[in-house]
Amino acid sequence: MQKLVFFVGVAGTGKTTVAEKISEHIPCAFLDRDTVGGRFVERFLEMNDLDPNDRDSKFYKENLRDLEYDSTKDICIENLRVGQNVFMISPFTAELKNKEWIEEVIADSGKSKAEVDVKVVVVTLQDIEQQRKRIEERGTERDSWKLDNWESYETRVDFVPTINWDIPKENINIFDNSGDLTEEKVEKLVTFIKK
Repeated sequence: MQKLVFFVGVAGTGKTTVAEKISEHIPCAFLDRDTVGGRFVERFLEMNDLDPNDRDSKFYKENLRDLEYDSTKDICIENLRVGQNVFMISPFTAELKNKEWIEEVIADSGKSKAEVDVKVVVVTLQDIEQQRKRIEERGTERDSWKLDNWESYETRVDFVPTINWDIPKENINIFDNSGDLTEEKVEKLVTFIKK
C-alpha cells in the first residue's frame, strides 16, 4: 500500500525534523506546506503592505491560508496518483476536523482507501523550554510573533488536534518529541508507518 502520512503539531515541536528522519527509511514525496507556499504568501503580504512573516492576521487567514493548504493538497494528489508515498508536514488543524477532506484527497488521486494507508503523527513536546529553544535556534522571522507572545503561545505546546477522519485509531500516533530524536524513536515511528 502507498503511505500518506501527516506530521502535524504546533511550531517548534519538530514536525519537519521527525519527518525528514523517517524519510531516510521510507521513500516519499516530502511536502512541507511552508515550502510549497511560503514565497508566494510572503510576496502577497508584502504587496498589501503587511508583515511577510505574519500567519495570524485576518488578511492571511481570509485570503492566503487556504491557497497554501490547497496547493499542497494538489501536489499530494498528483504524487498519490503516480504511485508515490507522500509525507505532508503542517498543522492541518482545520483539515483534520473535516471528515470529507481526506476522502476527497484519496478520491481525487484515483485511488481507494484499500490502496492508500493514511497515518497521522501528532508531534508534541512535553518540554516547553525545549520548544522555545528550537524556535529561537531556527531563527525565522515568522516565529517572532510566537516568541513575543510566548505566555499565550506556550499553552499550545502539547496541543493534540481534533482528528475526525475515518481512519483506524491505531493509525494515529501521539509522539512526544522531547529530548533527543534517537534511532530507537525513529525506528518505532518507521514501524508504525510501515505496518
